[in-house]
Amino acid sequence: MKKLSVLFSIIIMGLFIMNCSPEQKQDDFKYVTEQFADLRIQRYKVPGFEDLTLRQKTLLYYLYQAALSGRDIIWDQNYKHNLYVRRTLEGIVNTYSGDKTTPEFAKFIEYTKRVWFSNGIHHHYSNKKFTPEFSKEYFRQLIAGSDEYLLPLQSGEMIDDLINKLLPILFDPNVDPLKVNQDPKADLVKTSAVNFYEGVTQKEVENYYARIINPDDPQPVSYGLNSKLIKEDGQVVEKYWKWRGMYHAAIQKIVFWLRKALDYTESDQQKKTLELLIEYYETGDLKKWDEYNIEWVKDANSIIDVVNGFIETYNDPLGYRANYESVVSFKDMEATKRIKAISDNAQWFEDNSSIMPEHKKKNVTGISAKVITVVVESGDASPSTPIGINLPNADWIRKEYGSKSVNLGNIVYSYNKAAETSGLLEEFAFSKEEIDRAKKYSALASDLHTDMHEVIGHGSGQLNPGVGQPNETLKNYASSLEETRADLVALYFIMDQKLVDIGVMPSLETGKTEYDSYIRNGLMVQLARIEPGANIEQTHMRNRQAISKWVYERGKPDNVIEKKVKDGKTYFVINDYDKLKNLFGQLLKEIQRIKSEGDYDAGKNFIETYGVKVDQEIHKEVLERYKKLNIAPYAGFINPKLVPVMEGEKIIDVKIEYPEDFMEQMLFYSKEYSFLQTYN
Repeated sequence: MKKLSVLFSIIIMGLFIMNCSPEQKQDDFKYVTEQFADLRIQRYKVPGFEDLTLRQKTLLYYLYQAALSGRDIIWDQNYKHNLYVRRTLEGIVNTYSGDKTTPEFAKFIEYTKRVWFSNGIHHHYSNKKFTPEFSKEYFRQLIAGSDEYLLPLQSGEMIDDLINKLLPILFDPNVDPLKVNQDPKADLVKTSAVNFYEGVTQKEVENYYARIINPDDPQPVSYGLNSKLIKEDGQVVEKYWKWRGMYHAAIQKIVFWLRKALDYTESDQQKKTLELLIEYYETGDLKKWDEYNIEWVKDANSIIDVVNGFIETYNDPLGYRANYESVVSFKDMEATKRIKAISDNAQWFEDNSSIMPEHKKKNVTGISAKVITVVVESGDASPSTPIGINLPNADWIRKEYGSKSVNLGNIVYSYNKAAETSGLLEEFAFSKEEIDRAKKYSALASDLHTDMHEVIGHGSGQLNPGVGQPNETLKNYASSLEETRADLVALYFIMDQKLVDIGVMPSLETGKTEYDSYIRNGLMVQLARIEPGANIEQTHMRNRQAISKWVYERGKPDNVIEKKVKDGKTYFVINDYDKLKNLFGQLLKEIQRIKSEGDYDAGKNFIETYGVKVDQEIHKEVLERYKKLNIAPYAGFINPKLVPVMEGEKIIDVKIEYPEDFMEQMLFYSKEYSFLQTYN
C-alpha cells in the first residue's frame, strides 16, 4: 500500500517553501527540466552511490535491468490498445519527414509526452482519456509522412486500417473514456478501459470469486493478483502473467536479470528471497508469492532492496488485479534513524490508538522501516512515483510476519527543491503565522506524515475473525477507505507529545503545520487537479477530501475549522488543534470498525457523502487562483542511468548518469526494453 508522490505533490512540492542549508543552496543540480500540459518533469540524484562496493553496485545494476525489463507490461495492463498507440506515436517521432516547427507538431509532441507520462492514453491520476489538441486531418498527415515500416501494423493491416482504428481510440471521447470507473451505479468491469477483464461482466467476476474463495481461510492468497480474467468457450478463466504465460517475453527478461543478481546478493536471506520471486514468476503460483513476501519482510538488514512484481490493485475497479511495478534502492543509514524510531514504538502507537480494543493488534510483529535512496523506478512507479511504500498488502502476512515501510528520501528531496519558489503557500495560507510556521516545519511535518502513514497507518489494526479481505467486503471502496485509515493514524499521532519524547520532532508546532496543510489541501488546493464540473474519482483525493470535509462538518458546533474570506479569497482556518485531533481520532475509530467488520454500506456512505462531490464555487475559485501561479499540479521523474564499465565479460565498475531529456529517455526505453507484442 503506498501513497503516491503526485498525491502529495501539492503538500510537499507546492504549499511549502523549504528552508535550505548552505549546502543545498549551492546545489546546482537541475531538478526540474520542463513543464507541459498539467505535468512537470523532474530529476533526482542518487547520493552515496559512488561509495557503494562493486558488489553492491553490480547487484543494483542487475536489479535495475530487471525493473526496466517489465516496463511494457504496465502499458498493456492500463489499456489493451496502449502499445499500439505508443508505437505509432514513436514511429512518427522517429521518422516524420514533414515540418516539425509548426504549432500542430508541437501539440503532437505534447500529446505524446502526456501518453509517455501516463503509460497510456488515460490520465495517470484522473483516469480520464485525454484528447489530442491537433486535428484528425493532421494526424493523417503525420502518418503519411512517417516510415510505415516503423509503425505497428498488424497482420494484414494497411496504413488506412491503422488510421481508421486509431481515430476513435484517440479522438472519440465516448470510446473507452475512463481507465477506471468507480460509479457504483455502473458495471465497473464493462465501463473501465483497464485491460484486466475481457468478455465478462462485474457480476460474473464477483460470482467467479465467490465460488473459489474460502472466507474461513486464515491465510488466503491474493486471488486474481497476477492474471487477466476472460471468457473462453463460455467459461470464465484466468490468463496468468508468468513465464510461458501472458507477458512471457517481458517476464523472461525480468527473470534473466534476477538470476544474474543472485550471485551478488548481500546475504543468504536476500538470495532466498530473490529465488522465491523467480519461482513465483516462473509458476504464477500465488502461494509462492506469499512465501516470497514473508521472506522479503524478514530481510530487514540488507542495504540493497527491490520491489518487483504485481503490487498495487488501485487500477482494478474490483480490487483484485495488480499493476507491474519496480523500485530499486539502497538504505539511507542516517535518515533511517527518524523512521526507525517510529517503527520501534509501533506497539505503543497501536495500544494508544483511538480504535476499539478488539480491533487492536495485541502483538505488533515485524514492522521494519527505513529511508531509501532510489536508483530506478519502473512500471506503475514511473514516471509518477510514490513517496512512501508499505508492503506486503496481504493482511494476514502483515499480522503474523509484519511489513516493511519505506520513505523515498531522494525523491522527496527533489520535490522539496522544486517547491522553493512555487508561491502556493502564500496564495492559500491565511496568515503570516501560518506561513512562517510552514516554512520552518513543513519538510519535517510532511516526512513524519509519510512515515506514520506507511509504518503505523497501514501496519495497524486487524480484521475481525471470519471477515473477508477488504477487496471482498468493501469492494470498490476498499482502497479509498484504506488510505483514509492510514492518513487518520498519521494525523491522530502527529499532534502527540510522544513524537517529541522519542526525538523525531522538536515540538507540536510541527503537528500544527501538518494539520494546516492537510485541511488546506483536502478542502481546496487539490481541486486544482479536477476539471470544472467533475466529481473526484482518484482514490487518494477522495480520501483526503472525505477526511477534511467530515471533520469540518463535525467541528462546526465548536468552530474547530472556520471558513473565512479575506480580500475576496476563501480560506479554511483551524481554530482549535486539540479538538481537531479528537475529531481525527473519532473518525479513525469508525473507519477501522468499517474495515474490521467489513461494513460495505457504511464505507460506501462515508466516501460518497464526503469524498466524491465537489463544491463548485470553491472549485472555480481554486482554479482561478492556481492558474495565476503557473504551476503544474503533477510531477514525474527522469530516471538515472546505470552504465557498467566492462573488462571483457566482467563488470569492473558501474557508473551513474543523469539524463536531462524526458523524450530521449522514453525513446531509449522503447528501443531497449520493448519486449512485448503489440497485443498480448
